[in-house]
Amino acid sequence: MSETSDQMELREEDIRSHYAAALGLLDGFDHSPRIATGAAAPMPEKSSGIGTTRRFRSTTPGLSTRRVVRKEGIQLSARVEAIGGDGLPSPLQAHVLQGLRRAIAIALAVADQFAARTPLKDLKRANLEGGLAEANRAEFSELLTAEALVTLYVFGSAVAFLLGSHASEQTVEIGEVAEVLLDNGQLALHGALWELDRDIAALGTDEHKVVAVVLAFAEALMDKVAARASTAPRLEPFVQAAWRVEADDFAVRGFSPATKGKSSALTMTFKKPNEVVGNHIAKYQSMKLAKMVMAYDFERRLNPFAELGGFIFTFMGDGKPGTGKTTLIQMMAGLVNDYCQTAGYPFKYQNLSTDNIDSYQGKSGQNAKAFINNILDPSVIGFGTIDDIDQLAGKRGDRQSSTGQLEITAVLMESFAGANTVVRGNCTFGMFSNYPENVDDALRQRAGARFLVDGPQTRDDYIDILYLLMGENHKIPVGAHDVFSAQEIKKAVAASFAGHSKPHEEGLARVFDRVQDQTGNLDTIAKMGTYLKAIQEADERFTGRAIKNITDAVKVRAMDFELPDEWMEEPDLFMFKDYDTKKGMIEELRQPITTEMVIQEINRYADSEFRYADKSDEVAIDQMVRDFGRQEEAKRRYLEGKG
Repeated sequence: MSETSDQMELREEDIRSHYAAALGLLDGFDHSPRIATGAAAPMPEKSSGIGTTRRFRSTTPGLSTRRVVRKEGIQLSARVEAIGGDGLPSPLQAHVLQGLRRAIAIALAVADQFAARTPLKDLKRANLEGGLAEANRAEFSELLTAEALVTLYVFGSAVAFLLGSHASEQTVEIGEVAEVLLDNGQLALHGALWELDRDIAALGTDEHKVVAVVLAFAEALMDKVAARASTAPRLEPFVQAAWRVEADDFAVRGFSPATKGKSSALTMTFKKPNEVVGNHIAKYQSMKLAKMVMAYDFERRLNPFAELGGFIFTFMGDGKPGTGKTTLIQMMAGLVNDYCQTAGYPFKYQNLSTDNIDSYQGKSGQNAKAFINNILDPSVIGFGTIDDIDQLAGKRGDRQSSTGQLEITAVLMESFAGANTVVRGNCTFGMFSNYPENVDDALRQRAGARFLVDGPQTRDDYIDILYLLMGENHKIPVGAHDVFSAQEIKKAVAASFAGHSKPHEEGLARVFDRVQDQTGNLDTIAKMGTYLKAIQEADERFTGRAIKNITDAVKVRAMDFELPDEWMEEPDLFMFKDYDTKKGMIEELRQPITTEMVIQEINRYADSEFRYADKSDEVAIDQMVRDFGRQEEAKRRYLEGKG
């Protein structure tokens, strides 16, 4: 179920037909840089006294090579093989060159497919014959540019895919790719290979560094090309089609990096919903979200909940240590894993932790980007968590934030609500923290939903959690208590939502009372807007993004239903239905939005922001008090020393 039906096979014979051309590009070609600049990098000698030619030509009959090596221009094969200087390529160097040849051949084969699916093939023939009509010149130029973008992106994607398994812990920072030429596919490859040759010459000090350079270049090239392609015309035949290379298990699907649709191995201990005591709203929304993500349609690559406006792409769970954040993660991951096993869907779970902060410049950002891409993979159901995000992502302007932490912050901000963010509904990201006030404001506001993980609250909650954790190795009677009745989800959630009809935080309560005294009951959009403006005047961080998060939460409330359990247990009832059928089934369950929903969600969101602000201020004040105390103590000791 992870593959789509519109994938076409890219025939092996079509790929291999380009091997000679690909090898020719690696052996040598002439290129004068047009965009990028810099001094030419000399070809290193393999050993003292031996020049830069790649091989001695054998004079033994029958062993004479048919490969003619150029002595001028860009010689990428010679560049790679010269690293190390022992005269013979290592197995890893051979893998690099084979991967590059294979990637070039695949890119050229896909470019041929693109030309055949568009007028480009015929226009090329007419141009060669000198019969290209003046009226077709603009179209021809646009299609050549599109061909160049397709060729470059497929080349970068194939390189990253084919050589990814050979990556080591070594990393490099190559910067932005400059020589991106869009005249045609062939010239585009010339520019890319010229720049790759220069990067290897500058940074490829050993064979592992060469691999790191090639992979970093491939990622940078894909980013640059994808950005260019976002505004380029004539690319629909490429974006709307998909090809598969069976021999490599490599798929081409528009300007999305290729990944293998395989499940990740989960070793965590899963928790059942009845093992989560308290945290009623957080538990309820997690259970709903686990079922929502299973509505994802692999054929359409879209979730009906994402289209209808009730899907939670990012959420933040905050609470004191020991209130159940880890248990909540274990519950949700376990539910999604079980549902995926029932349906036969691939499932990926990954946690971004402090282990991903690296001292090498740029590596932390690369780790975060890899984490995001792994979960976003449209061929799987994904669940990504970022535990202790206050330690992982740095707060901008905080001198204690490391460069690595700030890199992660930048990647997460762009990924969760950036210009290129696409929410397909196949995955969700959860951020968790004991100290959300220490999370960068802009990053925290990118969490579309807020889960207050406050743990057990009532007497019944504490009895239930004691009963649960005691186990069965005792004969102590329960007493006058109906075990887990207080955890009945619908009853508990209704009470929890009703509790947000009025704000909990003191500062917000004053704003609410003042506005209600002025306008009366907040029963119209105009009155609610007045309340929102008053909140913004009390907290300037309450911006338009906050309003969007609130309206998204309201839309989730309109989906205030659980998909029936039997739909998850028997995939044919729902999950295996076509997209339009699933969408219709969901629409039948949707509820109308009420004023009570809107007020409750405004208060829930604003309460969290006021709570973070109050805590943040207190933390800052406490820190200043400690600093003043240290200064006074230092002054006292200094004066005592002088006396």
